[in-house]
Amino acid sequence: MWRSVLFFMLFTLLWSAEIREPVWRKGETFSDYLQRNGVSLDLVKNISPEDAKYLSEIQAGERFFELKEGKTLLQTLIPIGEEMQIQLVRDLRTGKYRFDIIPIVYREVEDQALVEIRKSCYVDIDRETHNPRLGFLLKHLYKGAVDFRKLRRGDRVAFQYRQKSRLGKPWGQSEIRGAVIESGKQKRFVFVDEEGNAWNDIHKKIRTTKTGKKEVVYTVTKRVRRSHKYTRFSMPIRQGRITSRFSYKRWHPILHRYRPHLGVDWGARRGTPLYAVAKGRVVYAGWMRGYGKVVKIDHGRGFVTLYAHQSRIRVRRGSYVKRGQVIGYVGSTGRSTGPHLHFGLYKNGRAVNPLKYLGKKSKEATVQKITTRHKKMKNYTIVTMKKVPIKGARSIRKRLLDALEENPHAYLWENYEESYVHIDDRDRYRQEKGQRWAAK
Repeated sequence: MWRSVLFFMLFTLLWSAEIREPVWRKGETFSDYLQRNGVSLDLVKNISPEDAKYLSEIQAGERFFELKEGKTLLQTLIPIGEEMQIQLVRDLRTGKYRFDIIPIVYREVEDQALVEIRKSCYVDIDRETHNPRLGFLLKHLYKGAVDFRKLRRGDRVAFQYRQKSRLGKPWGQSEIRGAVIESGKQKRFVFVDEEGNAWNDIHKKIRTTKTGKKEVVYTVTKRVRRSHKYTRFSMPIRQGRITSRFSYKRWHPILHRYRPHLGVDWGARRGTPLYAVAKGRVVYAGWMRGYGKVVKIDHGRGFVTLYAHQSRIRVRRGSYVKRGQVIGYVGSTGRSTGPHLHFGLYKNGRAVNPLKYLGKKSKEATVQKITTRHKKMKNYTIVTMKKVPIKGARSIRKRLLDALEENPHAYLWENYEESYVHIDDRDRYRQEKGQRWAAK
């Protein structure tokens, strides 16, 4: 990644190159992008099956970096998650392009900002920080407590936040730890706990439940609410052990380089049955490059599961399966070091950690009528609320109050227009931008 940053600097300093930050077009494939930029599709044929499957992880609407000299593409950096990115580089001597997947290098920025309202909360935070995500995140944290449309000129907002920085711009999700809105003589605080929940006090409320039995006399018919637990997703394999866990950055045992591992591997004997984790419809059953023989099942509500490297497939595309139905058998097809199951879970098109969903319990409630005229022991539940201090909230509150006594200030992210760097005056560019890119 550092070499890619220096590569950007070298081109912009020596040639009239231009750094751009476009948005990946909806419906565009990697091959479409290469054709649009005059790159031979032979590059796609030379991509290994292990790397080719990550091309589908490029998200529409995602910003990426391009370095161009006129209409000639010199280099591209395309994120595939928050940890890894696709790198496309043009060799200056041969004119050929090289493809690779490399880690994303970023740094953490922690800042305490104070913004005075002049027009609106969003506009003023964007003006002071050039990070528009902060204004929308702040509105989400104050949802139901503060109407941002009623904030007036002269009101002030102070907040403490963390943000990843990539090439001098905000990267990934912003994280606000605490904030205060001063409107007139009133101050409204919000603090965020470790789970990302917002509270208006330095303490959060934890619900505790106490259960027991007591003697009651039933003389009328009553409705009793009962609940039971059920498993949303069962296990895809019943004999085997986990050999590799879900990771956005894993050392690949075959390629000997870092790659994302968007699933969980279970090692097992060839021919071990594989089971559908929930009912659903088979949307794919066949060969898929590095994954070998694959079955994909759509379970509804945005969930899709993937079962890879099978030796034999037992279902067909378009068929419906039940929870626990055998859909195939463990094998070692595709790029594999031995018999195992690669299990992937996708939620709304994005890969998620399957171990956070498999075997987890959910509650389902039912209502039952009970009529009795004799003494009986009945279960009871007492729910109480307990205050627990939010970690670090007390010190954040003090720093926010101190910030309100100061002049407005904030960490100034690069302006959006600065993502288009035109090199006309090289001396001016070296003075204003060269040192900042070198520091990153």
